[in-house]
Amino acid sequence: MASKKPVPMLDLSGEFEELKAEWYSLIDKAGKKGAFILGDNVTRFEKESARYIGAKHAIGVANGTDALQLSLRALGIGKGDRVITTPWTFFATAEVISEVGATPVFVDIEPGSFCIDPEQIKKKITKTTKAIMPVHIFGHPANMDAISALAEEHGLALIEDAAQAFGAKAGRQRVGGIGDTGCFSFYPTKVLGCYGDGGLITTNSDELNDHIRRLRNHGASAPFMHEEIGYNSRLDEVQAALLRLKLKGMNMMLDVRQRIADYYDEQLDGLDLTTPPRPAKGRHAFNLYTIRSYQRDAIREAFEEQKIGHSICYPAPLHLQKVYENLKYKSGSLPVAEQASEEVISLPIYHGMSQQQAARVCEVIREAIG
Repeated sequence: MASKKPVPMLDLSGEFEELKAEWYSLIDKAGKKGAFILGDNVTRFEKESARYIGAKHAIGVANGTDALQLSLRALGIGKGDRVITTPWTFFATAEVISEVGATPVFVDIEPGSFCIDPEQIKKKITKTTKAIMPVHIFGHPANMDAISALAEEHGLALIEDAAQAFGAKAGRQRVGGIGDTGCFSFYPTKVLGCYGDGGLITTNSDELNDHIRRLRNHGASAPFMHEEIGYNSRLDEVQAALLRLKLKGMNMMLDVRQRIADYYDEQLDGLDLTTPPRPAKGRHAFNLYTIRSYQRDAIREAFEEQKIGHSICYPAPLHLQKVYENLKYKSGSLPVAEQASEEVISLPIYHGMSQQQAARVCEVIREAIG
């Protein structure tokens, strides 16, 4: 029988104990050099992560939101432009489009992967469309073959929001190495997370690399010499040192998440719910393991009673939220995303989670709806 103990949605304490001695040593070395901003660990992490992802360049930035906004700025997207994206994502994806003065155009998602539907993208491309921003949601890669073909056909920029998908693959290519830029978040809940805020932009373009590096540092091309209005968005040495350590074990961490996901699949088989599909070609990173069920509320109530960590991502798609009332979307406009918002719930999944804990999660679900 599974343990009756509470199960957290995320527990980083074990990981921290494993890494702290080596991490503290790297921090000590950085401190003795007096290098805390854009130092050796940032430079090395940029090279190591670019190599891992399969991109020519990687630029460390302050967070995943900045990664998206800097990409839009570097690609020249602004007032009067339209950017096609998904309503089924964290707010930052659309927020940055609005921040640069462009308009987000929401299209519906695929019911299985929860990723943006290329067929729906095709219907929304107009003369003012300047970019497509797919999201590799929950770690499931979007259909990048189809989306890349649309971007190329119509001369559109392609920005990958890979905030939740470090290490995922679309076909043989890791996400973030396919579009004009790839944007990552290292928020602590992510597959590759730091112990604070951090982000990364990847690109195969020398021109975009140079431009983004200026933008992240106040638009400066040299000390005190500024070519444009930029941002203060730099990954710091302390977080970069940690990310370098964690990157070494990235494939192992992905394997752990895959094993937990496989266990969930097996234990939940036969229940009145849908488990996450795997991409036909590629690899799911399982930043979140998200099921869907018309009995979602019963599962959530049982989780709350039994102290099982969970999350509902997302309770309302972005096109129906107050902030975007001006875009005139109505209930029923994007039915797949709207139905998903009523049925999804994400289960605990993290490095260090035991099979006993996963068994407890499944036991509570079976008791709730079995």
